[in-house]
Amino acid sequence: MEYLIDAYQNLIYSICFKSVGNPFDAEDLTQEVFLSAYKKLNAFDKTYEKAWLCKIATNKCLDHLKNAGRRIIPTENTYFTDMQANYDSPEDTYLKTEWKQQVLSLCKTLKEPYADIAKQHFYQELSAGEIAHQTGKNLKTVQTQIYRAKAMLKKSLERGEMT
Repeated sequence: MEYLIDAYQNLIYSICFKSVGNPFDAEDLTQEVFLSAYKKLNAFDKTYEKAWLCKIATNKCLDHLKNAGRRIIPTENTYFTDMQANYDSPEDTYLKTEWKQQVLSLCKTLKEPYADIAKQHFYQELSAGEIAHQTGKNLKTVQTQIYRAKAMLKKSLERGEMT
């Protein structure tokens, strides 16, 4: 077995290093390859030892890379940054709710069918296709009504009619 280690150590290390890109992990994997080969030495038929060791190294590296995602420990910076990205402050929640109520009250000032279309599109945030599907209207009709409702809402905002 010792002749295998001496003859192929650099080869196995280079395979591991190119696979994982980290010299410390490559050293550990190289040791694991030879340990695994030693444990299975009685099953080895003593032919093509280079290919056998390379295959073991490749499999060890693949296993290491598959499990790498599970070994990542979040640092404080990324942990709190990720938390903040998914968290709305009470102030943000209140402002969003208040804005949605203002949009709804502004949509209600429009005449039908624009009030209903504006409510569905701007308040409920439905797409034109979803509105057409729900109401049974033609998609182009819904798109036109959204366009006109948007223009009416813009005029209302410019005049300062928002409550």
